[in-house]
Amino acid sequence: MSFTSDVKGEICLDALDIYEAKAQLCALMQVKATLHMNWQGMYVAFQMENAGIIKHIYGLVKRLYHVEGRLSVLKKMQLKKNNIYRLQIYEKASEILDDLMILNETGLHSAPPYKWTRSEKNARAYLQGCFLASGSINSPKTTNYHCEITTSNEQLAAGIQKVMERFFLPARLIERKNVYVVYIKAGDKIADFLRLCNASNALFAFEDNRIQRDFYNQLTRLDNCEVANEMKTFKAAKEQIECIRILEENAAKLTIPEKITRVMEVRKRHPEASVNELCDEVYKEFGETISKSGMKHRLSKIRTLAAPWRTMDEKKD
Repeated sequence: MSFTSDVKGEICLDALDIYEAKAQLCALMQVKATLHMNWQGMYVAFQMENAGIIKHIYGLVKRLYHVEGRLSVLKKMQLKKNNIYRLQIYEKASEILDDLMILNETGLHSAPPYKWTRSEKNARAYLQGCFLASGSINSPKTTNYHCEITTSNEQLAAGIQKVMERFFLPARLIERKNVYVVYIKAGDKIADFLRLCNASNALFAFEDNRIQRDFYNQLTRLDNCEVANEMKTFKAAKEQIECIRILEENAAKLTIPEKITRVMEVRKRHPEASVNELCDEVYKEFGETISKSGMKHRLSKIRTLAAPWRTMDEKKD
């Protein structure tokens, strides 16, 4: 099973009161249901590959309106050839749509009904229904965090986005292949969404993988930083040793202060040492205490003294 299926399975097990159940069913119908007319009259149909969600919708309709829906199974003949589960609701279809505030005298309502999103608990159940209908979340083991809900209606998508923003979920809205996608990319906000949906087990799995991945990423960054610092130190030390060689070759033409000479001796004996380590070596060999900034100043002085001869060498080359 996919991570999305695990999340949806948990949402289906969440205990709902009658108003939360209606809010969730309203979202499921607005996002996923289709409205039909035939010789028998009006009916509502759901069609999904997830048998658990179809069973959940069947249970909600039976619990709330004491209606038995018609269940059927279709077989895909292309690609994965998965089963498609269909639920058709003929009895009381108009009454159900009216009670859920989806259909009235003025027609179909595309936006989330205020009645089912006014309170926090109903709004939470409404978002659960939206996710059950057409939501998905990338596995936390993948490289990118992504949670989305899709719908064919732009007004409904904008309404879902606003409901999510009420819970401080910074959702974005885009159009993709003739559908509207409300999505979240931040890992911590996806965790908040799972918490909002009462998908505790999925939340723990998501957070565990997220923490582990972030930890390893941090270790990698630290390792890369350490390698970069070592390379920088090695390059600087190589340049300093070259400057020391030039100064020693031209020692007769120069007057080099004793403090600089000490640093030159220590650097030659410890070509891979860092600035701090050079400070320690100067203290061990000469008993002189020198700060990190002082050591950097002396190393800079070595480069300055050698600069004229380095320039001449470069011109010869």
